[in-house]
Amino acid sequence: MGLLSLLLFLGTLAVSPNGSQEVEVLHQIHPLRPQSGSAGTPVRGLSCLSWRFGVETHNIIDWKTVPQSCENYIGHYMLGDQYREDSKAVVDQALSYAQSLKLAGDGKDVWVFDIDETTLSNLPYYAHHGFGVEPYNATIYNKWANEGEAPALPESLRLYKKLLSLKFKVVFLTGRPESQRNVTANNLKKVGYHTLEKLLLRGSADIGTTAVTYKSNQREKLEKEGYRVLGNMGDQWSDILGTHIGNRTFKLPDPMYYVS
Repeated sequence: MGLLSLLLFLGTLAVSPNGSQEVEVLHQIHPLRPQSGSAGTPVRGLSCLSWRFGVETHNIIDWKTVPQSCENYIGHYMLGDQYREDSKAVVDQALSYAQSLKLAGDGKDVWVFDIDETTLSNLPYYAHHGFGVEPYNATIYNKWANEGEAPALPESLRLYKKLLSLKFKVVFLTGRPESQRNVTANNLKKVGYHTLEKLLLRGSADIGTTAVTYKSNQREKLEKEGYRVLGNMGDQWSDILGTHIGNRTFKLPDPMYYVS
């Protein structure tokens, strides 16, 4: 069927009468033809591929937008096979780790997931806003988020389902505001995240704190409630840095934006 990762954002998997899986294409979200192998256009002496590497390794920090000349490169990456393969590599490691653990069986062993670009994808939004080249606009973005139409990230959903089968409790910890609780919960359930121990969002007391501080505080509260954070996954370094980060952290790729 061509580019699997692209189709997974454009369609749904259906099971044919003979038991094989087929992709039912729904719509195209962007006309860009993925070419993930391209090294990209140089950015101040640095190729876009090297810029993305620097971002993912947290050597390039506090950036506001994707370099203008890297828009097509990031689009090729996000829509192409490499983004899916990179996500799969992370999830495979997370799954191997989770399967190696012996849980206490008291319902207090938890896995913490971020939401945006970790469990839900905003790629349909960013595909129409320069793949991170455009400056962040909270009004426009929140309008998209409030529609509750973000698809699941396929690899994260696979991990989530396996974690449930292993008897982990799953906590979703997001920087989204409390006002988006209902739409977020409904969006998660609609795309397959049906069971959750907690959904933690920013309240009024969290306004003005950095993502690192906010998420550290929330994880500390979980521990004070008796939970053990065995796994912690996010697309931003701020999801997995700070304190009370859990026994092991996993960073998913996201070269479209940076949250401190």
